Amino acid sequence: MVRVNVAFLLAGLTALVWPGPSLAQALRVGVSGSPPFLMKDGVALEGISVQIWDETADRLNRTYELIQFPTTEANIDAVVNGKVDLAIGPISITPDRLANPKIDFTQPYFHGTEDLLLPLRAPGLFARLRPFFGWAALSSAGGLMLLLFVVGNLIWLAERRRNAAQFPRHYLKGVGNGMWFALVTLTTVGYGDRAPLSKTGRTIAGVWMVMSLLALSSITAGLASAFTVSLTRLDPTGIRESSDLRGKSVAVVDGTTSETWAKIYGARAKTAPTLNAAIALLGKGAVEGVIFDGSPLRYYLQNNPEAPFKIAPFSLANQTYGFVLPIDSPLRTPIDVVLLDLQRKGEVKTITDALLQ
Repeated sequence: MVRVNVAFLLAGLTALVWPGPSLAQALRVGVSGSPPFLMKDGVALEGISVQIWDETADRLNRTYELIQFPTTEANIDAVVNGKVDLAIGPISITPDRLANPKIDFTQPYFHGTEDLLLPLRAPGLFARLRPFFGWAALSSAGGLMLLLFVVGNLIWLAERRRNAAQFPRHYLKGVGNGMWFALVTLTTVGYGDRAPLSKTGRTIAGVWMVMSLLALSSITAGLASAFTVSLTRLDPTGIRESSDLRGKSVAVVDGTTSETWAKIYGARAKTAPTLNAAIALLGKGAVEGVIFDGSPLRYYLQNNPEAPFKIAPFSLANQTYGFVLPIDSPLRTPIDVVLLDLQRKGEVKTITDALLQ
């Protein structure tokens, strides 16, 4: 508590001698972003960024006016050009932005991810049945039939003289009964309608019983694995991991870091002015995905449960959001102190949870 008070005192003394907005002057605050960080309630602006800033300004005893900008880059440029005293919103702290000698970032107030929105379309009947006619399934079935044929022949050769009643000398009927015996043994059904009587036949049957335990478990595991892999590939976009983005067409929002991540992953970016416009492109089939911050994407799905979209099971990057200030701004330290205090007391989490749940 003593450290916090000292920091506020130093910040206050600095503000008296440093050129910048005076304590009596309302701060010009640029704001940009998408829900849940920036939303309109009638004419009023609200959202995670606005609420956290409002709490910060209240603790600093500063008045302010919000000036809305269409994109994050326009908001940052307003700070650079002196049109606003600071910029708020879901503004990612990136190396390129940190390298700008005219701006500075506050302590991060939110940690998120860069995610990918994909179409969610249920596969048709043919697509669902296709794995059962794939190479893995057909080769396994063919291998099993070959094994039954070989064992059926061996049993017939061993039994056709002494046990002709069960395994007739006629080739097709005798081998057919031998394959039936092999199948009954493999499945552990054990009807008992066919059984070898000779020592050779029983030896072959005993070896087949042991082999069938291994054969059945291996074939079952192989088929299960093949079907699982095949069914997971029914995704209409074919994007199952981040490397699959190379060469794919994706929508990004103008003036956001989604443009940068599209380039990093080798995707063909199609720029949209807003997140809703980017999602509309995905709905029309003009692109194969939308790259954007994870929280706004989840908020969209939460408020549009009928939307035929899903978030990819992998993230493209981690994100941290901060407020933007002119370089060497006297507001930097007091804002950092308040943000840190809000996080320690759990008030930031309370604000974000209320809008993200």
